[in-house]
Amino acid sequence: MQTIAMANHKGGVAKTTTTRALGGILSETHRVLMIDMDPQGSLTGACGVQDASDASMVHVLGGAQAGTRALGDVLFEISDTCYLAPADIALSRIELGLVSRMGRERVLAKALRPLASHFDICLIDTAPSLGLLTVNALVAADSVIVPTLAEILSLRGLRLFLDTLDEVREELNPRLSLMGVLVTMFDGRTIHHQDGAAAIVDAGYPLFQTRIGRSIRVSESAIVGQAITEYDPYNPQAIAYRKLAQEVSECLNVRA
Repeated sequence: MQTIAMANHKGGVAKTTTTRALGGILSETHRVLMIDMDPQGSLTGACGVQDASDASMVHVLGGAQAGTRALGDVLFEISDTCYLAPADIALSRIELGLVSRMGRERVLAKALRPLASHFDICLIDTAPSLGLLTVNALVAADSVIVPTLAEILSLRGLRLFLDTLDEVREELNPRLSLMGVLVTMFDGRTIHHQDGAAAIVDAGYPLFQTRIGRSIRVSESAIVGQAITEYDPYNPQAIAYRKLAQEVSECLNVRA
């Protein structure tokens, strides 16, 4: 199983939208597990799960004490080949408890091991912060996709986050790699966005060729609990996400 974390310090950069879209597309040909590690539960809602208080990552991770349920016991079936481990707002509380746990950065990685042979790809949606939940995701991951806005002001945050990845790789997870930076909410008509994308290239960061634009249909799809590729398959952003899925598949050496 290849595990990919969707992460960035900054919120509002389409981490959840990208996780949901890739999960739906990649599950057409592979068995996919999506994990919501954000207490806001945006991915959980985007998958149509309204209440996960009885079975969520809260029960898997635990807090100061070990979790009471195995990861496989809290999964929601999104399709025959796509499953979700949902989040609940109580994740924000248990994150504080994790601080006192031995091996606190590796709780998620340990929980994932029994499912490694059951799924081909695991996608982890993270919170816009660098708390223990996000660190757990980075330690469990093989690679990271970093969605970012093509704005000059976002580039400093991108640099800081990539410095964080280097620290995690050095101290906790030497196999962690940067799969690529993904430009989202892109408007190629504006010089500002063109300059921002060019600055990412000039900085030498690996950049996906696909750029994701804006569409109200993306927001609508989350409200009804569907990926944009299901809600409006011919929407330009649905088509863009299919191109991104192909790039991701090539990185993973699998065919989408």
